[in-house]
Amino acid sequence: MSELPEQTFSIIQKLEGYSGKSEGPAISDASLYLEEATLPMPEPAAGQVLIKLRLASVNPSDLHFIKGEYGQPCVKGAPAGFEGCGDVVAAGAGAEGLVGKRVAFVAAGSGAWSEYCVTNASMCIPLHPAVKDEDGAAQIVNPLTAIAMVDIAEKHGDCFVISAAASQLGKLMIGLARDKGLKTICLVRRMDSADALRELGATEVLDVTADDFETQFAAASRTLKPRVFLDAVTDAISEKVFVAMPNNARWVTYGKLNPELFPMTQMGQLIFQSKVIEGFWLTRWMQDNGALMADLAKEVQTRFADGRWSTDVATYLPLRDVVSGLAAATQIKDGKIMIRP
Repeated sequence: MSELPEQTFSIIQKLEGYSGKSEGPAISDASLYLEEATLPMPEPAAGQVLIKLRLASVNPSDLHFIKGEYGQPCVKGAPAGFEGCGDVVAAGAGAEGLVGKRVAFVAAGSGAWSEYCVTNASMCIPLHPAVKDEDGAAQIVNPLTAIAMVDIAEKHGDCFVISAAASQLGKLMIGLARDKGLKTICLVRRMDSADALRELGATEVLDVTADDFETQFAAASRTLKPRVFLDAVTDAISEKVFVAMPNNARWVTYGKLNPELFPMTQMGQLIFQSKVIEGFWLTRWMQDNGALMADLAKEVQTRFADGRWSTDVATYLPLRDVVSGLAAATQIKDGKIMIRP
């Protein structure tokens, strides 16, 4: 590590633990949760690597996390950011084989929103030269979630519902469903994305803000008989969708983009129609399916390398502008925010 700088510029967390609130991922001022810092260069322990950042992606889970609303607590003073792409520049014992390689990674020990960060070697995926940095920086959270949830849906029928379908994750799921011969009912808030989603393979695209949305969805549900609802929004509209689905339907919530609290109006369906409401957390799914990770990582890279999947970028945000610019960047609705040093 003698040739490396002694310090690293990082975006660190201001909060500690959990906020006790559930306001959703929207932020109006990142300085409430983040600040700039120059930290000592982290040293990788055994089984760890030191990564020089190329790009880090911003997911809703990152925004929930810095606000103290995620499934793991904030650590005051630690860098934020879960996922990125970079070059391994040093390694602890047992991880030397990754030195010099470009990797996709999930941060562990120090967050991805930093010029340099440490993570476990097991959290790194060496990248094929055909995979772009942008795809590498979004290689794990969304793609593995897409694979996991489409697998859930596939076990329960040939059609499923996707909320926030115009999101990056929604697009990955639509393409994967198409390749598997599955049908999708895609829910959006703006129909300007409808043609693009149909080109990806969407069977139906419905606007949840339309006056006759409930009627449209009920008709689609009767025709296509979706059995699984993969939901990133989890609001009153979600409940209406679930109510209109057939017997034995499963509502799988993996996000809370809308912070509103809403009543459950048809709880009897859980009893008399054998419907189920459940949650999905990628972290736990990865822990439960560790033996599959190598094969799944290969599948993900292949799909990005051959063009079946791609990462839409909304904007590139310099690391030193994250505190001042993140809130405005989140207002861009289509594509990922990419943080670069």
